[in-house]
Amino acid sequence: MVAQPYRQWMHYLTPGPAHRGLGLVCLGAGHQDGALPTVGPRTMQNHVAVVVTEGGGWFAEAGGAPVEVAAPAVLWLRPGVRHHYAPHAPGWTEWFVDFTGSAVAAYTELGFLGDGRPVTPLTTSEPAARAIGRILQACRRGSPYLEVETSAVVHEVLVALRHARVDEGPDGVLETLARDACLPIPVAEHARRLGLPLAELRRRVRRLTGCSPKDYVLTIRLNQAKDLLAGTDLPVAAVARRVGYDDPAYFTRLFTRRTGMPPSEFRAERFG
Repeated sequence: MVAQPYRQWMHYLTPGPAHRGLGLVCLGAGHQDGALPTVGPRTMQNHVAVVVTEGGGWFAEAGGAPVEVAAPAVLWLRPGVRHHYAPHAPGWTEWFVDFTGSAVAAYTELGFLGDGRPVTPLTTSEPAARAIGRILQACRRGSPYLEVETSAVVHEVLVALRHARVDEGPDGVLETLARDACLPIPVAEHARRLGLPLAELRRRVRRLTGCSPKDYVLTIRLNQAKDLLAGTDLPVAAVARRVGYDDPAYFTRLFTRRTGMPPSEFRAERFG
């Protein structure tokens, strides 16, 4: 028998209806290393993130021209989209995780499942590979809670991959918005202070956060307001001013609409 020119270990899971209620479930994971055989052309029914940690190769999607893959990078296999890929000689090292669930739509909208390209360059693959390694360790151990344990780690994998994206490097925009979020100024003034056209600010913030600058600033303001309501005895009107709202009634309506309860009720729950 001729020895295979590669090593692999993988395990697949079958989460039930209750597990799928978690929103994001792990369907399988694996680690492969060496001169792996060509994959496809094929089509998957679920999402797969293939994290290439060493080596290089090529990847083609939907009948398009092959694109080069150089570690560290992640290949995004999307359900219903035909794909085809392989490593160059002498091979590559990959860690992969299959996943599905209702939360995939939110992760997609927030920009966590790639940047629109099927191959995303990374600054590092170590955090994502370590997380997938923990999934494999859990599979080797076995547990009555295996589906829950492994599904929880999929969230970590997606966050690690987002942090490691080459285009995710700090450009100061989010840091400056966060620093100045509670100033009582409109988004257009934030753009002016950053030296950016308003349209460019919107584009950058949506690419980095999945939301508009207005929503990003609002989230920071509300988080700060919650900290003040829970950690101080400042009146609601004073809290409103601290986070950029001169009109406490408007702040109360906004807080209630976004959190589901008025500021006074939020404070009462924390001190109840």
